[in-house]
Order: sequence, then C-alpha cells, then structure tokens
Amino acid sequence: MTKTTAAAPVLGTRALNRATLDRQLLLRRSPLSARAAVEHLVGLQAQNVKPPYLALAARLEGFVPEELSRLMAEREVVRIVTLRSTIHTHTADDCLTLRPLVQPARDRELTTFRKGLRGVDLDRLAVLARELVEEGPRTMKQLREALHAEWPDADPQALGIAARCRLPLVQVTPRGLWGQSGQVALTTAEHWLGRAAEPAPAPEDVVLRYLAAFGPASVKDMQTWAGLTRLREPFERLRPRLLTFRDANGVELFDLPDAPRPDEDTPAPPRFLPEFDNLLLSHADRTRVVPPEYWGRSWVGNLVHCTFLVDGFLAGVWKLERDALVIEPFGSLTRAQRAELTAEGERILGVLAPATPHDIRFGTVIA
Repeated sequence: MTKTTAAAPVLGTRALNRATLDRQLLLRRSPLSARAAVEHLVGLQAQNVKPPYLALAARLEGFVPEELSRLMAEREVVRIVTLRSTIHTHTADDCLTLRPLVQPARDRELTTFRKGLRGVDLDRLAVLARELVEEGPRTMKQLREALHAEWPDADPQALGIAARCRLPLVQVTPRGLWGQSGQVALTTAEHWLGRAAEPAPAPEDVVLRYLAAFGPASVKDMQTWAGLTRLREPFERLRPRLLTFRDANGVELFDLPDAPRPDEDTPAPPRFLPEFDNLLLSHADRTRVVPPEYWGRSWVGNLVHCTFLVDGFLAGVWKLERDALVIEPFGSLTRAQRAELTAEGERILGVLAPATPHDIRFGTVIA
C-alpha cells in the first residue's frame, strides 16, 4: 500500500462516491450515444446478454435497447473476454486493442490448466483453432471436440480454454441481440471485424481512460479493474500530469486534473443496475459504492442479483418477473426514497418492457 505525504488532500467516501458516479454517467443521465458510452466506460460487463442493455438504460437519456442491438448486429460493438477474464461488450476499436493489452493475464490463466495440456503444442493449437472458427463460427463444445480429436490424451476443457486464451474469440450474433436468442458461437475478432488486430495501447493511455471512467483511483484499483499487475510504472510516468489525493485510509489516489469531482452532498438519484455492473467491480476498495455491512449481500453462491443504488450507494437487489419489478431493500428506506425508487422503476420498465404491463412492488428477491 502506497501512502502520500500529509499534504495531499483527503477525499472521503462520499466524495469518492460522487466523483465515480459522475464518471460513470450515474449522477445524471447522459446524452451520449450508446457507442460513445461504451467507449467512454471502456466496455460493459456482459457475462449475460441483458446486463449491457440494463447498464446503458441506467446511464443514458433516451436510450432504447435496439440502439445497442443494432451496433452489435453491424459489428460496431462485440462481446469478447477481456478485463478480469470476463466477457465484456466493447467497441470494435477497443476489442482490437484492449485484448492484446490483457494478453499477459490470459497467459497466466492458461498456466492453471497446464496439467491437462501436457504434450499439446500451444502454437499449433492456436493455428488449428483459428482455422476452425474462421471456417465457420463454432460453439465451445464443437471447438473442444475438434481439438480433442487432435490431442486425445489432453483434457477437452483445458483445450477449449487454451483456444480462448490464445485467440481473441468474439461471440457472433444473434447472441447478444435484444429480444433474440442464440447460443454462444465463436470466431476471431479479426475475422468478424474484417481487419487485423492492432498493437496494444500504451499503458499510460489506458490509465488515463480508466481514470476518466472510474477515478479517482489507486494503482491497485486499476489492477483490479484490468486483471493485470505491475501498473505502478505507468502511473509514475504520468505523475507530473496527474493530481494526487488520499482516501480515508491514507491510500494514494490519482486523478485527471480536469475531471469532475462534485461536492459530496451532490444529490444522487436512485439507479437500477444489472448484475456484474462495472461500477461494483472496478476498484480494489469498493466502499466508495458498497457499504461494508452490505458486502456480499447481492450474491448467493454463483447467483448474482441485479442491484440498485440509493443516495449513490448499494441499497438492495431487484428482479424483473413476468408481471412485476420486485425491489428488495437491504435496510429501511424513507417514504421519499421508496417513491423515488418507484418512479425510477417505472422509467426502467418503459425502456426495457414498454409493451408489457408490470406492477412495481417491494418484496423478496433473495430467497
């Protein structure tokens, strides 16, 4: 843990909360297009199909799901494993640059499966897997079976993971399109987008983008967001261009000089977020959004629930049933807060299910 000198200004939890919400387009809805928002946010967590749509519905003025779906159909945005070894929706440009940036993390992930890959020539595997998926999109099952035919003594699961780690595999449509269904089928980013991968961006450039979307932040915060290590050096090279602060624990935080840092008493309207929203996953210290008493409350085992914010902080979970939007607060809410949540719920329903009548009720989400 690196600490600054006593002279560095201190940013308390609420100040960090308001600054991060502003960068995340959650203090007020943004007029940005869906594509511009995906670019500004450096991608959207997309473990499932709906979260990117929910994330933009919470952040953008006038957003309709068909806007993001069209971008995906036209290959302007794609679904690919990048940050933290998880699926993200990125712009095509970011897909071709950020994937090379996080390749060291994919290489480390692969070492976990080396026992199941004994005798496998990984360079040859990458060539064969590329030929297979560029011949026609393959499901992971199809890819594993084809690779296992070449290396029958290897673990099929490890072979599939090796292909995913060595190659930038994107999920082709109709997977990810709004209102459509489709199994996960994969091809390379270069083949899908019709252009070659580009060199990884300079780490300093990515630091600046991260701070613009998630700052103020520590080196460890960014490492948590990216799933990378050894990012201290680019921060140090940028130090003359950045401002530094301390959090309440004395941890050094970096920020862009001209980035917004609203007053900690700035109103923060309620917002409904998807499961796995990057707001909740992109800092080593999540107390700027997650009160310590609610840590771990939004998931049970492998099941992660959609969340909502009240006064800028995690305050409960929600789900959309066939006939109702169900809201479960973790603590007590004032009458005004319940009314604001209900109004926000009505707005979200107008975006996500405009043709389907739904009630809004406070009830149980986590059984």
